[in-house]
Amino acid sequence: QVQLVESGGGLVQAGGSLRLSCAASGGTLSTYGMAWFRQAPGKEREFVSGIAWSGARTTYADSVKGRFTLSRDAAKNTVYLLMNGLKPEDAAVYYCAAMYYGLGLPYEREYQFWGQGTQVTVSS
Repeated sequence: QVQLVESGGGLVQAGGSLRLSCAASGGTLSTYGMAWFRQAPGKEREFVSGIAWSGARTTYADSVKGRFTLSRDAAKNTVYLLMNGLKPEDAAVYYCAAMYYGLGLPYEREYQFWGQGTQVTVSS
């Protein structure tokens, strides 16, 4: 069973940057499709970005394309989400999720393991 722990959230001004980390234990990330989702108050949780288990494909939501970058460090068993050009509408709790041999697709129900989330606040 994979345990996921997110970190790196915080308060940032609009236009600023943050890098979120998702550290995994109990499994090797190279055998898991990984994704970041987010949930703002009063809204449904939504897909942000995902990477296939092979690392061959990375997918982004249109709202973050060109601003966010997902990467994976196999040696550290950690996935990152670099967020540049943050906007107030990016404020949310960000969750890391894993699916065994997943493709990093935006289908929340397919992910078997979830982290506890990390809060991102963007001031205007």
